[in-house]
Amino acid sequence: MAHAIEEAGPARPLTMADGTPLKVALARATRRSKIRAFLLVAPLLLFILITFIFPIVDMLMRSIDNPEVNDAIPLTVAELEKWDGEGMPPDAVFAAFIKEMGDRGEGQRRNVGRMGARLNYEDGGFRSLINKSQRAAAKIEEDPMQFALVGFDKGWEDKKTWPTLDELAETPEFAEVLPETAALLRKWETGNSPFAEKTPKPETYPTILSELEKAKADGSLARLLPLVQAENRKLATTLEKTAASAGDIRDNPLRYALVGVDKDWGEQKTWKIIKQVSSPVTFSYYLNAVDRTYDIDGNIVMQPEWKQIYVQLFMKTIYVSLGVTLACLILAYPISYLLATLPPSKGNLLLILVLLPFWTSLLVRTTSWIVLLQTQGVINDTLVFLGIISDDNRIEMIYNMTGTIIAMTHILLPFMVLPMYSVMKTISPSYMRAARSLGANPLIAFVRVYMPQTVPGIGAGSILVFILAIGYYITPALVGGQDGQLISNFIAYHMQKSLNWGLAAALGTILLGGVLIMYWLYDRLVGIDNMKLG
Repeated sequence: MAHAIEEAGPARPLTMADGTPLKVALARATRRSKIRAFLLVAPLLLFILITFIFPIVDMLMRSIDNPEVNDAIPLTVAELEKWDGEGMPPDAVFAAFIKEMGDRGEGQRRNVGRMGARLNYEDGGFRSLINKSQRAAAKIEEDPMQFALVGFDKGWEDKKTWPTLDELAETPEFAEVLPETAALLRKWETGNSPFAEKTPKPETYPTILSELEKAKADGSLARLLPLVQAENRKLATTLEKTAASAGDIRDNPLRYALVGVDKDWGEQKTWKIIKQVSSPVTFSYYLNAVDRTYDIDGNIVMQPEWKQIYVQLFMKTIYVSLGVTLACLILAYPISYLLATLPPSKGNLLLILVLLPFWTSLLVRTTSWIVLLQTQGVINDTLVFLGIISDDNRIEMIYNMTGTIIAMTHILLPFMVLPMYSVMKTISPSYMRAARSLGANPLIAFVRVYMPQTVPGIGAGSILVFILAIGYYITPALVGGQDGQLISNFIAYHMQKSLNWGLAAALGTILLGGVLIMYWLYDRLVGIDNMKLG
């Protein structure tokens, strides 16, 4: 035998007719099959990626994305990073802010508009503040001292201020104390100020500031003030205050200029909010979604009571979804049992009646409920006709939570019936007959033998109805009124009306997380393998 093997030599690999090794040929055939299978599912895979995966990823990114402030005022943000949050920001912050706000390029104006909308989410009134400052920024750059004087004291924007000074400039006392100012007041110009139609030349403002400071120091201002007070008491007070703070105004003109545009720029809170929102990544949308926010020191605190709406809305959405699911289960169980136990001819007819709503537009079904449930609708008319209620006491069944639950239960009922019917159809009648033959009465046999076998259908239908109900939008929007609005309606509001897409994305992400948690709980308690959808 050994001799025969030695003569035959080593075993030769099996080959195809063309000489290709069989192993290689099988590998090629398997690879071709995989490529063919991938190409067949590629359109569906691409469709799911574009219409499902990418939007979800985009939603997750938008819920933390926060580029608006950084895109609009990057230099200001860089200067704010150097600020320790104590006192007012340094003048470099004001200088950078005015420079960037004064850029009138189309792209920059769009970025500033987006920044105003973003800041307005944090504190109402920011949008108008930003728009007002953007309009004034270019003029501040051209003549900062004029705006600085107005920012320091509103008396400098009084229309009587400069004409009064012009009259006083002709007096010897004024010319002696403020000589250069008196000379410049002879050279008026128009259209150079938002505060008055006719104003002095720009060099007049730093000049009067320097001369007031000097007059305050050498005591000559005391000789001038009585003369001014005789003409305008308020102006005398303004001159005295300005002289006392002339050095600070000269050192920080842009700060006073911006405060002149709006006093909010002199508030520490305004700059702290800008600094907080300047981070490119934020969790403030998620905090807003759970009725919380950052205070100006960066601590997480509750929103004001009048803004605490989203937690309540989430809870209401969950309660409504559970109620609709329970109502669908109670209504669907006997229908499914009948479908599974009736003879095929009658069962098919009943199945058509169950599926009939699927063949009707969702909008038509919802508006039909408006006709039925409204105060002057079919149901109320019938109850009045039968004498059950009086004409003055018609029942409010629409544009409230009652209408929302009734309409949603009707629309979602088939999603409960079909999974339960598919499970009940597979339950053999012999189980019930065996239980009866062993002494169980019909109720005991049904509860202990039949119902446990329908649990997979109950679970599948319940989770399907609950997930659909928790994100339902059109029916609550049409029949819910003010009281019947769910969290999905507010997500749509922020997407379409307020344009707060970050908050809408955060609300949607929390809703998605809630659904995934429900799915996980179902898998842990019932087992996803026991789910039967048909």
